This record gives sequence, structure tokens and C-alpha cells, in this order.
Amino acid sequence: MTRPAGHFSLWLLLAGASALAWPAKAAGDYPTTALADYVLGCMQVNGQTRDSLERCSCSIDVIASIMPYEDYERAETFRRMAQMSGEASGLFRNSAPAKAAGSELRRAQAEADVRCF
Repeated sequence: MTRPAGHFSLWLLLAGASALAWPAKAAGDYPTTALADYVLGCMQVNGQTRDSLERCSCSIDVIASIMPYEDYERAETFRRMAQMSGEASGLFRNSAPAKAAGSELRRAQAEADVRCF
């Protein structure tokens, strides 16, 4: 049994609409809040323009394609804790895991800068 060409066209239209309704997740399945936090922070530094929105969104997508979310989260935690005052913050700046996580994040950000900015 053959189907009329109109059914195929309707199926393609519905498939395309569903792809727009449910966009693919970023590489690494970063949570939406992590993506939004990054983009908002990036836009504060680079201007509150449409262009910066696109470039900052590109940037976190590149980072997500390079680093698994768990590694990104670890590096961001070390970075934030290192900004605290007091003796304990030195552990978050000077330990081998903190340095390794920071290096990995800086490499991913450098690649994102090259591709997006």
C-alpha cells in the first residue's frame, strides 16, 4: 500500500517541529542552570548584547563538548572556593587537584575563545 505524498510531507513537518520543541542537550548534559549561569556571567564581562549572548552560548557549548559536567563542576567549585578569604582557601588554590581542575577548565575556555570570540 502506498501513501500519498502529502502524508510524507506532513510527517516531515511534524518531525521538524518536534525537533524545535525538544532541542538537543548540550554535549556532556550540562544542567540548564549551569549553562545559564555561565552565559549570564560571560555576558556581564562581554556586554549585554545579542552578539555576546550568541558568543557566550557558543563558548559554554564548546566547553561542554570538551569537559564532562562533573569535571566542569569540580573546577568551578575550586575556583569559587579559592576566592574566599582565610587560610582554608589556600587548599583550593594550591592543591594538586585544584591546579589540575583549573588547568583543564582554562584549556577548555581557551578553545572556546578561539572558536567563539
